[in-house]
Amino acid sequence: MRVIGTAGHVDHGKSTLISVLTGVHPDRLKEEQEREMTIELGFGWLTLPDGEEIGIVDVPGHRDFIGNMLAGVGGIDAVVLVIAADEGVMPQTKEHLAILDLLQIPSGMIALTKTDLVPDPEWLDLVESDIRETLTDTALENAPFVRVSAKDGTGLDNLLSTLSKLLQNEPARLDLGRPRLPIDRAFSIAGFGTVVTGTLADGNLSLGDEVLILPSEQKGRVRGLQTHKKKEEISVPGSRTAVNISGISLEDIRRGEVVIKPEQYQTTRRLDARFRLLDEISQPLKHNTEVKLFVGASETIATLRLLGAEILNPGESVWIQLELRDPIVTVRGDRYILRRPSPAETLGGGVIIDHQPKGRHKRFDEGVIQKLTSLAEGSPADVLYQAVLANGADTLSNLIQEARLEDADAQEAVNELFAEKKVFELAKEYVIATTHWDALTERTLNMIAAYHEKIPLRAGIPRQELKSRLKIDTKLFNAMLEKLSEAEQLVHTSGSVKMPTHSITFGSTEQAQISSLMRQFEQNPFSPPTNKASIQEVGDEIFNALVALETLVTVSPEVAFRKSDYEKMVEMLRAYLGKNEKITLSETRDLFGTSRRYVQAFLEDLDMVGVTIRDGDFRKLDEK
Repeated sequence: MRVIGTAGHVDHGKSTLISVLTGVHPDRLKEEQEREMTIELGFGWLTLPDGEEIGIVDVPGHRDFIGNMLAGVGGIDAVVLVIAADEGVMPQTKEHLAILDLLQIPSGMIALTKTDLVPDPEWLDLVESDIRETLTDTALENAPFVRVSAKDGTGLDNLLSTLSKLLQNEPARLDLGRPRLPIDRAFSIAGFGTVVTGTLADGNLSLGDEVLILPSEQKGRVRGLQTHKKKEEISVPGSRTAVNISGISLEDIRRGEVVIKPEQYQTTRRLDARFRLLDEISQPLKHNTEVKLFVGASETIATLRLLGAEILNPGESVWIQLELRDPIVTVRGDRYILRRPSPAETLGGGVIIDHQPKGRHKRFDEGVIQKLTSLAEGSPADVLYQAVLANGADTLSNLIQEARLEDADAQEAVNELFAEKKVFELAKEYVIATTHWDALTERTLNMIAAYHEKIPLRAGIPRQELKSRLKIDTKLFNAMLEKLSEAEQLVHTSGSVKMPTHSITFGSTEQAQISSLMRQFEQNPFSPPTNKASIQEVGDEIFNALVALETLVTVSPEVAFRKSDYEKMVEMLRAYLGKNEKITLSETRDLFGTSRRYVQAFLEDLDMVGVTIRDGDFRKLDEK
């Protein structure tokens, strides 16, 4: 699942473009519609020409709402920078471009809108040339251009195909087994309760999952999941997700909080990071400057400590430590933006290197600088661990190759990761990140338990259904089942998977139905009720449960026998063939005093399991 975002100056046609493309107008608020300007984040979705469904985040363009813009742009896979042909590059165009550059949005394109207002192609060429100059030395320097008009439909098909090509070159979001959903919107629906939305990162959320909201520390349970207004049982990384959470109140939630699994993340009030001050800043940045920090969907005041400089000049980079007024949830590798509170302006940004530093660093300490540099560049163990996280589960040889480690470094890294219990061995040389394994184990066992609760009369969840719900490959799935089986956390057969404690039990009403049916089998052991008649008597679930318990043995879609009767029939047939060597279908019918329907199904079942072998019109014992 991918999410794209719009960016650009106010009134350059972002919301209108989304509305035309999706049929969904992203301006939700009455004030937005009256002012014809996006204040809060807006959302839509569409299907690309290659069939991929994507989400769209529409962010505000007006400088007064730049904070809202930052809440939405951090979780996108690609950006459509919208520039009106009749105005060209404007102040917020440049500010949004700088933010996109700092956040390292993977890819993007330029939508030159309102081309119907500039009919002169030569003038459009001049506008495009000016934009190209503005994009020089930015992440969008080589981005494709598309000229569009939402009014007359010009270029819309080209825009969609260009966007499709962009996303084809971008890898899917990683599933690190540690879901976090930065909340960018919260509301309440009558009859359902509190709903939060955001772009899911790092893992999956499933129905019934226990969740924790940080930093407010509210606990709840996932009651419902939606992506693009479609109900889902599992939300995958990168998807725009709406989560209906029971047990929490809307009044206690604010934008910027994060929905997580319990005990997988912690809040922090201190960050170590690499920071770059924008070239356009008019004056140097001083130590202990008060700034606004934007990371994910969160926003908080912070004190910026320069660790290796007294002042920072425009265009320079430095190591910093941020002391936060409010706790947030973030992880190493997250990108962030800093803005000056007053007068409001974007200062710069960078990447978080340590989201849980142990203390307040001493400034101009070479040891601190070296440690941060090492963390940024990554030790062999760090590099290998990132490869493990990225690949999900793989052989050590493949992971080492992926990390491009020398043999000596590789062995040291492997030893370190195992010593620190950061990786878990599923099979010989086949490993997975421990956090990913723990999350996968929890999700698997919860799915099985939920299946038992929903359908208690079944022996277990079908293997293929479980694999499909987990959305993992066959090798990982099989290795996981074997590992959990060895640990006695589940029981699996060729057909199904169950919890060790699960057993099929019948209530008094169900038992009465079964007794009535069994009396019919007892009265005519070799001509019992058909499967259809049995299901009409007790219902599909009870009938399947009787098969699972081996009370009944199905020999065809139409015929089943009591196990004791089936075994008696096999014994009688073996005795007959021991004396006569072969038997016809009609002789078998006479042997059991039943009809052709039953003996044909019975004999074909014996052929399949290897008791008999067919020779023309005869059956013989299979001596193999």
